[in-house]
Amino acid sequence: MPVSEAPYTRKYEHTKTRGRESIVTCGYCGRQVPRYKTFIKYSGMRISDPLILQQVDKSMIHLMKHKMYVCPSCARFHRIVQRGKTVRKKHLFK
Repeated sequence: MPVSEAPYTRKYEHTKTRGRESIVTCGYCGRQVPRYKTFIKYSGMRISDPLILQQVDKSMIHLMKHKMYVCPSCARFHRIVQRGKTVRKKHLFK
């Protein structure tokens, strides 16, 4: 398999030196993937209106920030990362 020509860089750093890697579940498809291969996406809501932020006390606002692990295939499908242009051209002209 050729080396990926994608515009993003994934470090592929293993989390442990020995033993089994920690496995996480993809937030979209539910696939079990080693954690070092996943992409991290934060989901949640935030208040962007400055008038509401002035009226409400910041200690009373509890906005949940959810950390979601995404497998490489779902990250490409949901456009979290993009494939390289050269890879895409090869598939179009076959």
